[in-house]
Amino acid sequence: MQMTRYIFIYSLLMTAVVVASNILVQYPLSGELAGIQLGDILTYGAFTYPVAFLVTDLTNRQFGPAVARKVVFVGFLVGVGLSFATSQPRIAIASGSAYLVGQLLDIAVFNKLRRMTWWKAPLFGSIFGSVTDTVIFFSLSFAAIFSLIGPNDDFAIGSAPILGVFALEAPRWISWAIGDFAVKMLVGLIMLLPYGALMNTIRPITPLKSV
Repeated sequence: MQMTRYIFIYSLLMTAVVVASNILVQYPLSGELAGIQLGDILTYGAFTYPVAFLVTDLTNRQFGPAVARKVVFVGFLVGVGLSFATSQPRIAIASGSAYLVGQLLDIAVFNKLRRMTWWKAPLFGSIFGSVTDTVIFFSLSFAAIFSLIGPNDDFAIGSAPILGVFALEAPRWISWAIGDFAVKMLVGLIMLLPYGALMNTIRPITPLKSV
C-alpha cells in the first residue's frame, strides 16, 4: 500500500513536470548573455524539463529501476498525448522518443553507479540521459535527413552563425540544441542539491538489483 502511494506521488510529479514543460516550451526566454540573444535559442521549458531526471532518480533510489520505468512510462503517455495535441506529428514523435530513450538511459546508468559516491549516479545518469535526449529530439525534429517523418522547417535548417555570435555557421537547430543542452547540464548540477538533501529521507525500501 505504501509503495503504491509513493508510486502515485512520483507519477504525479512526473506528470506535472511534463505538462509544465510542454506549456513553457512555447515561451522564449528573454534577455541577452555574452552577446547571445537567449530568446533565439531557449524557451522556459528548457529549465523545467531536466527536473524529470530528478523525479526518475529519486524513484530509482527508493524503489529500484523497475518502478522507475513505470513512472517514466506514465510521463511518456502524458507527454506524447500533449505533444500530438499541441504540436506537429514530427515534433511529437521526436519529443516522445527523446524523453523515453533519455529517461531509460538515465535509469540504466544510475543503477550501475548507485553504490558509488552519492552524487555520481544522479549526475552521470542525467548527463548521459540529457545528451541522448538532446540529440534525438533536435535531430528528429529538424535535421533534413529525417524529413520522412514530417516536412522540414526551412527556418530551422537555414544556416546562421552558431549561437548568433560565432563566425562558423550551421543550421539554426544546432544552436537550439547547444543552448538546450547547456541548460540541462546547469539544471542537472543544481538538482544535485535537492537530491542530496533528500537522501536521508528517501531511502531504498526494496533490495537493490541490477536489472
